[in-house]
Amino acid sequence: MAELQLAVIDVQPGASLESQSGLQMLRPRIYGAWRAPAGPKKVAAIVMHPTSNFMGHYLIGPLADRGIACMGLNSRYMGNDTLLLMERAIQDLGAGVQFLRAAGYERVLLIGNSGGAALASFYQAQAEKLTAHRFPDGDETHLHPHDLPPVDGIALCAAHPGRSKLLRDWIDPSVTDEHDPLSVDPALDMYDARHALPYAAGFLARFSAAQAARLERIERWVIERLRLLRSTPGAPRDQAFIVYRTHADPRCVDLSIDSNDRLPGSVWGDARQVNYSANAMGRTTSLTAFLSQWSSRSQADGPSNLARTRVPLLLLTYTGDASTFPSTRDAWMAAGGARIRNVDIVGGNHYLAGQPQLVQFAANAIAGWAEAL
Repeated sequence: MAELQLAVIDVQPGASLESQSGLQMLRPRIYGAWRAPAGPKKVAAIVMHPTSNFMGHYLIGPLADRGIACMGLNSRYMGNDTLLLMERAIQDLGAGVQFLRAAGYERVLLIGNSGGAALASFYQAQAEKLTAHRFPDGDETHLHPHDLPPVDGIALCAAHPGRSKLLRDWIDPSVTDEHDPLSVDPALDMYDARHALPYAAGFLARFSAAQAARLERIERWVIERLRLLRSTPGAPRDQAFIVYRTHADPRCVDLSIDSNDRLPGSVWGDARQVNYSANAMGRTTSLTAFLSQWSSRSQADGPSNLARTRVPLLLLTYTGDASTFPSTRDAWMAAGGARIRNVDIVGGNHYLAGQPQLVQFAANAIAGWAEAL
């Protein structure tokens, strides 16, 4: 097996305090771990997530064994999305692409796994035509085309459609007080035993409408708060806040909705416990990060960005996934059109955890697709 190597890549600093480490702020760097097969430098791939540590990603070794140099790359926001700006995350991904191009690889691919799918799609859409000149809060991104060299193809695995879509589907509409994580309206509480399974169509319609309404209220408050800060002399340009209870997707407990091979619950365990936990998706954020990641103003929606690209595409659907579903697959397939083909990884859970044979199957599918490009 090819030896694991460390990639240390300098990146451009952002305008905000994106790290609590003084050294990282003065000399920002990102890190990756990769395996480079012996022989000609033909194909390399990057698998990257906005915040997850992918330096130990399950595809690095299997793809290297199949002749593809694979790097698990971390963004500057690894492990903490409180201040994450998707426009900075694609800049970090671009630095990784430049690293592999400089190493001499003829073709570079992106593997968008989980939340990395929307990141890869956003990256390539901007690489082909840069439009993200400003963040959703109005500040300039200072992105340049040379920051974002285009890649030659994108493979998507257990692909989320993007953070704004996730929060729209997962936010708990039963919260009655944004400052009290235990406040609840039983009529909208999907975890209340009085709402029998399968959920009634009327309950699901009210639930979805209330989800949209809560998210709109938060977004409206964010915009108003940001306007106040930036119109007040001497005030900070941003602030942190908490969004309680962000894991209430009826599909976690009602398997008749968007049915696949999944088991009940969340990819992180008991869905209700995750919903009330101190650390969950989107729990702690800032005004600017909320707009960039979680809001309707986010520029990082996955399928819409994928539709703007022109490269070959592959979708691996993990049919036992508890957080991506047939409707998710359909959205990606519609976005990719004739350029995309789907391969089902039958029974695959979101991380292919404890499923080594399926890891090999997925690696074979990606390697075969890459060879035919």
